[in-house]
Amino acid sequence: MTIKNISRIAVVGLSLTMLSSCHIYNKFDMPEDNALAQEYVQAKDAEIDSVAFGNLQWQQVFTDPVLVDLINQALENNTNLQNAKLNIDVAHAQLKGARLSYLPSVALAPNGAGVSYAESKFTWTYQLPMAVSWEIDIFGKLLNTKRGAKAAVLQSEAYQQAVRSQIIAGVANCYYAIASLERQLEVSRQTAENWKESVEVMKNLKLAGRTNEAGVVQSTANYYSILASITDLEVAINNAHNTMSLLMNVMPQRWNISSTATLNAPAMMREGVPMKELAARPDVRAAEQNVAIAYYATNQARSAFYPGLSITANGGFTNLLGSVIVNPAETFVQLAGSLTMPLFARGANIARLEATKAQQKQAMNNFEYALMSASAEVSNAMTMYQKSEEKSKLLASQVENLEKSVEYTQELLSLGTATYLEVLNAQTSLLSAQMSQISCELSRQQAVINLYQSLGGGRQ
Repeated sequence: MTIKNISRIAVVGLSLTMLSSCHIYNKFDMPEDNALAQEYVQAKDAEIDSVAFGNLQWQQVFTDPVLVDLINQALENNTNLQNAKLNIDVAHAQLKGARLSYLPSVALAPNGAGVSYAESKFTWTYQLPMAVSWEIDIFGKLLNTKRGAKAAVLQSEAYQQAVRSQIIAGVANCYYAIASLERQLEVSRQTAENWKESVEVMKNLKLAGRTNEAGVVQSTANYYSILASITDLEVAINNAHNTMSLLMNVMPQRWNISSTATLNAPAMMREGVPMKELAARPDVRAAEQNVAIAYYATNQARSAFYPGLSITANGGFTNLLGSVIVNPAETFVQLAGSLTMPLFARGANIARLEATKAQQKQAMNNFEYALMSASAEVSNAMTMYQKSEEKSKLLASQVENLEKSVEYTQELLSLGTATYLEVLNAQTSLLSAQMSQISCELSRQQAVINLYQSLGGGRQ
């Protein structure tokens, strides 16, 4: 069968099946019958708001010079980010391979043999052939492989951005967590000094007959309690510094972070989360590309039902022409074409197609969940930020009043009109409120950081 005839057969086959297989050649588009997906498509194509919080450069959000240096160091050294970049290199290499599959493959296979009969002189034959094979992509198998590889590149790039955003947020969260713990440690140590003085006051009052041994014992127990809590804070601080070291990809060490470090963010009051902000999230973009990859995998499974056309050519030099050995060698050329039509593999192809369709539905479900999860994360961070602002004001008032309460009860105790239990309760309540105030400030800072991350902040 000549190449011309094979081509005619391919054209006829293509014409007969075009109506049923034309979707094999289409690029991926979000399904139009899915309202959430279509809303996402419209939002993704909308004009970017450069002043939106998630679109700000991370240097505009985190302005503390020490924190800026730490984030830069983490972005340069972090192993997870380096691996994410390497995944992009892998995806690019696979895309390059998919593109090169359109080109013919060339192989050189020289061979030779010698034969001797009845102790006669060896007769040598040899060939120096070069083989060329070219698969004609009639039904889109190579096309969908290439498009799937391109979607994988985009997905890897989105994952890299997600890792980048996580690192920026992780360093910022760890930075302010260390500052918060250092503030709690300072407050605890100052409280320990105050309570140590209270023990001495109680001992003096006992000598004066104005209190009993129970008051001394109780105040001493309170003092040891605060000392015990200090050890817990020191352990937490050590762990936080080690976490920061891992983010920096260095051996564990102490980092010079001031207890006064604070994060000031602009007022962000809103009722809802615009879809265009969610569409900018790298994990959502990655989920979209995962749907595209599954779509092209389904098309590849469909293409397995249709014929494959290959053209091969061989040429070179040989000294064996039929049964005649000649020297010097002569040139030879062979040209062939093959059309392969699946017959008995239809069951396996059907099963493969059903599997890829199911995986495509899974990818779509995961995409929808990624969108909804993104919206929930933004809502949670926004609510936490707003409520932390409200709570911070309330706790500031509480601390102010409890400071006065401790002062008043100590004066009353010295006058003999208050008991040691009232003093201890006031001191304990003040310490608890101070710790809550510091924790609330950390929650506010982390809410800002998490909101920035949940909006896809930190993009290059």
